[in-house]
Amino acid sequence: MVERFLSQTTFTSQEDFKENLHINVPENFNFGFDIVDEWAAKAPGKRALLWTNDKEECHEFTFGDIKKYTDMTASYFQSLGIGHGDMVMLILKRRYEFWFSIIALHKIGAVVIPATHLLTKKDIIYRCNAADIKMIVAAGEDIILKHIEDAMPESPSVKKLVSIGPNVPEGFEDFHQGIENASPFIRPASVNTNDDISIMYFTSGTTGEPKMVAHDFTYPLGHITTATYWHNLHENSLHLTIADTGWGKAVWGKLYGQWIAGATIFVYDHEKFVPAEILQKINKYRITSLCAPPTIFRFLIREDLSQYDLSSLEYCTIAGEALNPSVFENFLKLTGIKLMEGFGQTETTLTIATFPWMEPKPGSMGMPNPQYNVDLIDHEGRSVEAGEQGQIVLRTDKGKSVGLFKEYYRDDERTQETWHDGIYYTGDVAWRDEDGYYWFVGRTDDVIKSSGYRIGPFEVESALMTHPAVVECAITGVPDEIRGQIVKATVILAKEYKEQAGEELVKELQNHVKKVTAPYKYPRLIEFVEELPKTISGKIRRVEIRENDEK
Repeated sequence: MVERFLSQTTFTSQEDFKENLHINVPENFNFGFDIVDEWAAKAPGKRALLWTNDKEECHEFTFGDIKKYTDMTASYFQSLGIGHGDMVMLILKRRYEFWFSIIALHKIGAVVIPATHLLTKKDIIYRCNAADIKMIVAAGEDIILKHIEDAMPESPSVKKLVSIGPNVPEGFEDFHQGIENASPFIRPASVNTNDDISIMYFTSGTTGEPKMVAHDFTYPLGHITTATYWHNLHENSLHLTIADTGWGKAVWGKLYGQWIAGATIFVYDHEKFVPAEILQKINKYRITSLCAPPTIFRFLIREDLSQYDLSSLEYCTIAGEALNPSVFENFLKLTGIKLMEGFGQTETTLTIATFPWMEPKPGSMGMPNPQYNVDLIDHEGRSVEAGEQGQIVLRTDKGKSVGLFKEYYRDDERTQETWHDGIYYTGDVAWRDEDGYYWFVGRTDDVIKSSGYRIGPFEVESALMTHPAVVECAITGVPDEIRGQIVKATVILAKEYKEQAGEELVKELQNHVKKVTAPYKYPRLIEFVEELPKTISGKIRRVEIRENDEK
């Protein structure tokens, strides 16, 4: 399927990729019809989705099945009054009904708003009113349904509530009963244009209220590079991305690019992350490709990997936060597999990555995806030299790249603030080495200025993470009269070190950082904690640590 959209599909070097990658965008592209239904016509028996859960249930769906169920779901949603441009929120965890629902909504031209099951009443009210959400489709669990019910008196735009079960309380439609009784689906005469909004994410961010990131119908095509040239997938791949469907990472790794590439998506629906269970699934189902945040790999390498047959695993990628080199080295030593890092945002698709033809540099994001015109600039807008820090920007003066968001919905001011004069400002700081590899420093707000030095949180976190006592940490700046700011480390200790928490361990960690990285970067303050404040999507909220310190 990839060859339908690319002029050239095989690349041997970054130079080749840069010169010859070109995505052909058809008119009125619709992922439901142009990918799912095309696969169903071409290879109806080809496996599309392999779903299992922590109760040992297992379901396999072919592309023929996915077409059938998404048509049933589309017809059912139409019967509930959902059509072009209507906003529908999906709170479906990792249930297979998510795939039925998102494709069905694409097929009728509605707007999908994936959301996490961790939303509270307040979060749901905010989202419903900010986007005028018309329908919510949710996993039928008591706590999720209760939050939705409690939010309804203050959510006047919502007309329909749907539960996929097992619980379907009064006031909710029964999803499975509804799709079984639905009329045959008739494709609308006009579903969408490329410019229409197809999917929208509320980004929890590290500051302020969530932004509404709106993508148009061509967005899935931006993920061809994600799946084919970063995940390195092919038609026989069985790919697992560890992400809840409420996160943007889910459509990065569990839907768009994977099905364009013809790979099978593996879904493990679990309530609690247990490293051993992930390893068991790789072993049992012969998973060939894995993508997960560094935190997941940190836990996997603490397991006894010799207990599992991981020989099916061909390729591993990593994203969500910067990768500590120590995790790369340990995973390579244990498995022989090099972790290939990637970088992007909810507003983009894969922007910078380590591609298969590149030798990874542990801790580096890799090189720019030629789909985007990536640059690093300073405060004056000058493109920085190798070795200099600058903000990662995407130049759009020659046109918007496939995969770049359309706008912050209903927020022209914020859109204009981050995207103006032909440049989209990511808000992330990095530097580029002599070979053209990019190295993450931190968010613009998180960079610490101490005694004239600019210190990125990640480089200090990476140094600390190489000490066996540290499971997780966050680096922030604390105001200081003499130095402007000093470096502070907020640290979660490994179990075996918790009793040693005290001045002696503080000194040991400080000396360790001085040896691993430039001595001026060492944390002058270290606080031991049980947990770090995080966003719903799992990113560390350094702003909250800073605010607590100021208090």
